[in-house]
Amino acid sequence: MPLREDFEAAQTRVKGLAKAPSTDQLLDLYALYKQATAGDVSGSRPGMMDFKGRAKFDAWASRKGTTPDAAMVGYIALVGRLAQG
Repeated sequence: MPLREDFEAAQTRVKGLAKAPSTDQLLDLYALYKQATAGDVSGSRPGMMDFKGRAKFDAWASRKGTTPDAAMVGYIALVGRLAQG
């Protein structure tokens, strides 16, 4: 399968995981997904009281410079590890 199809299949697969991912794993999934679909983070960092928004922004910002294809490969690999348990 081409990379895009594997990426879309991983998005579907992650929704059916037997065990819910940890917070750190969810942040990794979010960051890789955003980097693959939207590119480098943009906008300003959320304020101190927006803990969830700030964590998501920081996770995405940590992937800055990663190509969309590399982010897709990382996302697919992470979903594969999570599916194995």
